[in-house]
Amino acid sequence: MSYPTTVASFNLHGGGLRSVTLALLLLVAMPLQAADLASAKQAGWLGEQSNGYLGLVNPKAPADVKQLMKSVNSKRLQHYKRIASRNGIPLVQVEQMAGRKAIQKSAPGAYIRLASGSWKRK
Repeated sequence: MSYPTTVASFNLHGGGLRSVTLALLLLVAMPLQAADLASAKQAGWLGEQSNGYLGLVNPKAPADVKQLMKSVNSKRLQHYKRIASRNGIPLVQVEQMAGRKAIQKSAPGAYIRLASGSWKRK
């Protein structure tokens, strides 16, 4: 019995199968390496702060988690600025409202920063 030797235009002769396998492994591994916000919070690397921004709970967090925090905080800042501008209110007021909301919405077990500056699991 003969089986097709190509799958989705990948030739399985001459190492093609290895290339496909490697590509699939890389696709599967990428999500495991890339930090997403929910998993970074769940792992205890990041937490919500009353100023509306993410904070670094553990300074030994991986570089991709630190980069994620910077990226999210930058996007939050831009969003907060738009809200403040549209409503004619100070940026700090928007940040504080967002911080309260983010802390309230934080999942049980997530870290939140207290007014004292220390981190606590919710």
